[in-house]
Amino acid sequence: MSNNSSAELHGIIAEYHTVEEILAAAETVREAGYTRWDCHTPMPVHGLDRAMGVRETRLPWVVLIAGLTGGGLGVLMQWWMNAIDYNYRISGKPDWSLPANIPVAFETTVLFAAFAAFFAMWIANGLPRWFNPLSRNARFARATDDRFFVAIQASDPMFDQDATAAMLSSSGAHAVETVEEPDETSRPPAVFRGAVWSLVSLAMLPLFLVAMARYNTSDKPRVHLVPDMDFAKRIKAQAVSDLFADGRGTRPPVAGTFALEDMEAVGADPAYYTGKLGDSFVTDFPLEVTPELMQRGQERFGIYCAVCHGDDGRGKGMVAQRAAVLSPATWVAPTDLHTQPVVDLASGQLFDSISNGVRNMPGYSSQISYQDRWAIVLYTRALQRSQAASAQDIPEGVNLR
Repeated sequence: MSNNSSAELHGIIAEYHTVEEILAAAETVREAGYTRWDCHTPMPVHGLDRAMGVRETRLPWVVLIAGLTGGGLGVLMQWWMNAIDYNYRISGKPDWSLPANIPVAFETTVLFAAFAAFFAMWIANGLPRWFNPLSRNARFARATDDRFFVAIQASDPMFDQDATAAMLSSSGAHAVETVEEPDETSRPPAVFRGAVWSLVSLAMLPLFLVAMARYNTSDKPRVHLVPDMDFAKRIKAQAVSDLFADGRGTRPPVAGTFALEDMEAVGADPAYYTGKLGDSFVTDFPLEVTPELMQRGQERFGIYCAVCHGDDGRGKGMVAQRAAVLSPATWVAPTDLHTQPVVDLASGQLFDSISNGVRNMPGYSSQISYQDRWAIVLYTRALQRSQAASAQDIPEGVNLR
């Protein structure tokens, strides 16, 4: 232990002129058993870490553990949100699958690993430090130019001012000096503290404004630095509007009109393109019924119809189930496609309902092609037939097991 326990002493530095000298000095200090010391060189010196006995850093393990934790939490978070807390089924897709959640899990992995690397490095190096007493020594300034130094701290358990200085001198040092603790506070400068508090206060301001906006009402529009078309007059889809006599914001197509590209086709086969012959809905199916068309109808039904009507057509789709929980005043439940009035509808009327909508159901003429609409009608008929099917309806050779 030190026999010079002055609280003002920071440590001792020794100056060397060549790479060989600093390597030999590092081995001498390491073999002497000192633990709180370091070497300072103006450029990288190969073999210096080995001469000092520096062990490999544990930082990669910290980063690995933090990254795996972040990735696991990212997957767990998405699984809970999408498969448990608020599962939303779309087109027969599973409630949760790993491939769709990899991007977010990747980001949380990188986020946790980056924060772990940053803060663990600070902690391991004893940062932040507002000043280093060595920088006050005039001789030590040459550590960034052409001199090599060994610095041993007075807090080292083996530190003894006279014995340590003698050991450094015997290691070939050209100069040995003591370094005193500067007479100044270890707290950050007042300007720095003020700047930090100012930035923290400014950073809290947006959160305060968000909280005010969340729990208060205002008749003034929000502040938009780039308004774009946010304040342009518009009518939302299916919204109420007093601009029109019927009170509907969404305007229905004008009766008896078609898109220009459909005029020639409608004239050629009105039953196929409208579901009507004159003023009557067609009852015959205008397409050849094939397994491929039925399969296409099942696929389109699952995409456009099942979300409301359900996969079985009973009107219990995911949207309907969610609406039943929320119970909005304007909600109208989807029609059960197996009720007798729907079963008795002509095929052309089902086609017309898909094309132009009925009651709260919007029309899908702009989203679903003519052939796909008929394919949906075909699959709907198959669903309805399945509810009243008998053993005689099953073709011979079909295995029911």
